Amino acid sequence: MQVLKTHYHPDVESLDSKSVLKRLATRSIAMHGDTILLLYTERYEDYSLPGGGLDVGEDRVGGMVRELCEETGAQNIKNIRPFGAYEEYRPWHKPGHDILHMISYCYTCDVSRDLGTTNLESYETNNGMQAQWINIHTAIAHNIETMATSDKQGMSIERETYLLQLIAERC
Repeated sequence: MQVLKTHYHPDVESLDSKSVLKRLATRSIAMHGDTILLLYTERYEDYSLPGGGLDVGEDRVGGMVRELCEETGAQNIKNIRPFGAYEEYRPWHKPGHDILHMISYCYTCDVSRDLGTTNLESYETNNGMQAQWINIHTAIAHNIETMATSDKQGMSIERETYLLQLIAERC
């Protein structure tokens, strides 16, 4: 899959003599016209693509479908196609490693506009994560505003905003 961008967090000055944890993830791109299925996270005040980490040995497409269903309740998922990968290096604040190297494999797909029941993890529920269809340009503007003004933003907002802008250009 084509790498769309490799991003280094400003706090990652070098990988020399660092312990790096590699994590593979997927992201889903489901649209109807200019409307896209995203997750709004109240804690971070941002919109993000549905997705998350792959289990060890899990197939990328299978993991993408699993995450999309769990987080949004998406139904009738079909026409799955590779969009590209986003690679990032950022600080890791848990014991055992210094740097997180995450590769997010992004796929476009078609889903029904009607969403079923979600199966969010407790931290997702506690963070106020909620699936919603939203105009992609509205979501981009919201994330840009959050980056400029909010101290609540998480580390993923740069990735998510970059991907949303690229999706808006290409789709």
